[in-house]
Amino acid sequence: MSDKAELSEDELAAIERKYDPELAFRIPGRFMGMVISIPLVALALYQYYASGFGLIRELLHRGIFLAFMLGLLFLLFSWRRAVTTDVAPKAWYRFDGVSIVDIALALLGVAAAMYLPLLPPVEVSQRVGNPAPSDIFMGTALLLLVLEATRRSVGWTLPFIACLFIVFALFGPWMPGALKHGGASWTALINHLYMTNQGIYGVALGVMAKYVFLFVLFGVLAMRIGLGQLFIDLAMAMAGRYAGGPAKVAIFSSAFMGTISGSSIANTVTTGSLTIPAMKRIGYPPHFAGAVEATASTGGQITPPILGAAAFIMVEYLEIPLRDVLAAALVPALLHYFGVLIMVHLEAKKLGLRGLAAAELPQVIQVLRSHWASLIPLIILVYLILSGRTPDYAAVWGITACVVVGVLNPNRDCRMGVRDLWNAMSDGSKSTLAVGAAAATVGIVVGVVTLTGVGFRLGFVVVQTANDIGSFVGGLWPFSYFEVAQWALFFSLILIAIACILMGAGIPTTATYIILVAVAAPALAQLQVQPLVSHFFVFYYGVLADITPPVALAAYAAAGIAGSNPFKTGNTAFRLGIAKALVPFVFVYSPSLLLVADGFTWAAFVVTFAGAMIGIGLLGAAFSGYMLTHMRKLERWYVGLISLMFIAPGLITMAMGLALVAPVVLLQLRKREQALPT
Repeated sequence: MSDKAELSEDELAAIERKYDPELAFRIPGRFMGMVISIPLVALALYQYYASGFGLIRELLHRGIFLAFMLGLLFLLFSWRRAVTTDVAPKAWYRFDGVSIVDIALALLGVAAAMYLPLLPPVEVSQRVGNPAPSDIFMGTALLLLVLEATRRSVGWTLPFIACLFIVFALFGPWMPGALKHGGASWTALINHLYMTNQGIYGVALGVMAKYVFLFVLFGVLAMRIGLGQLFIDLAMAMAGRYAGGPAKVAIFSSAFMGTISGSSIANTVTTGSLTIPAMKRIGYPPHFAGAVEATASTGGQITPPILGAAAFIMVEYLEIPLRDVLAAALVPALLHYFGVLIMVHLEAKKLGLRGLAAAELPQVIQVLRSHWASLIPLIILVYLILSGRTPDYAAVWGITACVVVGVLNPNRDCRMGVRDLWNAMSDGSKSTLAVGAAAATVGIVVGVVTLTGVGFRLGFVVVQTANDIGSFVGGLWPFSYFEVAQWALFFSLILIAIACILMGAGIPTTATYIILVAVAAPALAQLQVQPLVSHFFVFYYGVLADITPPVALAAYAAAGIAGSNPFKTGNTAFRLGIAKALVPFVFVYSPSLLLVADGFTWAAFVVTFAGAMIGIGLLGAAFSGYMLTHMRKLERWYVGLISLMFIAPGLITMAMGLALVAPVVLLQLRKREQALPT
């Protein structure tokens, strides 16, 4: 990539499109661009009306949302994904840059999505279990169109997994071992996936239609009125002066941005365009600069109040208020950023890097004076959520506040006119298309799970495998100190974590979370893990895939800005984000870390939180090779192993861990004193 200090907006947009398949839109001609923008804005207006003022029955609302999704997806995503800024050349099979076939598929998608919702509810209920031939035809068409739309916008992985589940449903009698089942005919499968709310029109699509779209639109509008720039400037003013300042700015700005954006790649490109060049200027290697930004940006998906889309899925699945989900997410998110901050600080000390000069930093007072108005919508949104209002109600008023602030903004640069508002609504709709298609495809997977009971079967296989491994390991000295059940839980968590990371390779985090919950929740329930805890465990490891090679999309986007080796950047990002891999184990063994989990006590929380911070700090020292001064390889391995004692924090294990690490700390103090000039 370019070696220039900063990249242009067009270059940054190209990087985002290259590494985020959800933004790889085709470029239509002028006429088709205007035509496509109308349903994009209409979708935003419809969602705002339906959530704020309308009273639309569930199936119809989901059908309208899906019809918009499919129609727009086929118009905006071409058969072959290509990052281009030009209109496709003229051809007999194209109309103004859009294939005639894609226009036909868009119309068929709208018809298939609306066919069932437009039928009278009584007639739909009578057909469930006994679908008409037209139902089978339209259901089959919708199934195929959803898979193709997801392939275009998300990639091959998720549709391939959905196809495997379909094959599993059809050929159940020939499945091996515990996976064997009675099987389903094509008619029965379409009946379940299309005619009921257990498939394509299920919870995943419902959450996208009811909540996620509004929060994505809120994020886009909040960025347009200057909230993103406020966060970046505040982070610069707060952290820029300290050792390795730009790297710490990346962490704080990404944490702030995570409150309004659930996209790791968008966060990386937005904040990284400023922080990565600054990190390189003060001496950070390019791959490390990119890795810091990517790791910090993935935290946006675990940062309240938006949490990507997963928070709203949890609300529906667990039937708990959104504020409880946000409370549970708060401390683990802080631990993630603390882990990255420790690694960055130690790396800065090891390399002897400076902070930014006072002349390079903005002043807090000036920043707030310029952008204070942009905070109003976020304050309103958070207040309404914490006061117990429904998420969609809070989002509607947050969006309303964004529009009002945008029109009346005292900062002229952040004001919105009619054209700005039109573009913001269009961009908000675009940002949800791929996620909507993924939700419909996840509905296929979940539908097969509910039809065949495969979730409990796979959960049984996971637990049985973990029990077998635990029995073997538990029989060895000194591991026999722990019971077989404890080893079974530990190895179950490892197996599920590996599955989450593999599944998350190239699949949106929310889709990974929904699919894995279908398997992990039954498995962990057998091991007496609370539902809230098991959901968060799966979610955290799904997010980790964004910085786990070989498909570390956030890291690759950062590498594009930094001009570094993508794979090296991904490996470094995973090392920096290792704390995120430790935290889920901590809250499984001590659920008090989630604040609202059953059995919470302040005493348990304080011990767990302190232990987690110590463990993360030790792990950061081991991976960076620096504590108080440089560490030898043997010291790093020793400290790294000791840090694992804090996975299950308690006063006894903490005392043992601190006693074991004390000699290394004393040795580090002695080495640092010897290195000081006399």
